[in-house]
Amino acid sequence: MEDKYRNLIETTESSEVIFHGRVFDTIVKEVSLPDGSKGKREIVMHRGGACVLPIDDDLNCYMVRQFRSPFEEVLLEVPAGKLEPGEEPLTCALRELHEEAGFEADEITSFGGEIVSPGYDSEVIWLFMARGLKQRGQKLDEGEFLNVEKIPLKTLIEMADNGEIRDSKTQLCIYKAARRLGI
Repeated sequence: MEDKYRNLIETTESSEVIFHGRVFDTIVKEVSLPDGSKGKREIVMHRGGACVLPIDDDLNCYMVRQFRSPFEEVLLEVPAGKLEPGEEPLTCALRELHEEAGFEADEITSFGGEIVSPGYDSEVIWLFMARGLKQRGQKLDEGEFLNVEKIPLKTLIEMADNGEIRDSKTQLCIYKAARRLGI
């Protein structure tokens, strides 16, 4: 860490797991703040995930529409899933591409890892673009229900711009793909 940022560093004094779940854990940390005072941090500890924007030769994208319980609505998203223990982000993205969208790809481009919500959540989601698509058929997980929709990339850009697509990982994939493809 550069010396110019030392005045921003908190020191963890203790940490306690207060919830252990299948998808995430929640911890409470006791911290010493830069000014010497004490504080608490409630943090969601998440393994992270990967998402992938499948794009065909005609610049159509294959998106998934599914119900999202926290918002009680159906959202349009890129295929995505959480990392399994020890799983690499690329492996996760390829798995989700096949399971949710029903494709394999000849070419995968990484857009890197994005921090989801750094104020309270450790999740990093890795973004990818898939080209050279080959239809293989979906392999949805048990209890997973979604529709695949073919939408032109230019239409997705408009949808993200006007707020029809509210999911941040999906917006980032769309904008990064458009930039890479010169759209």
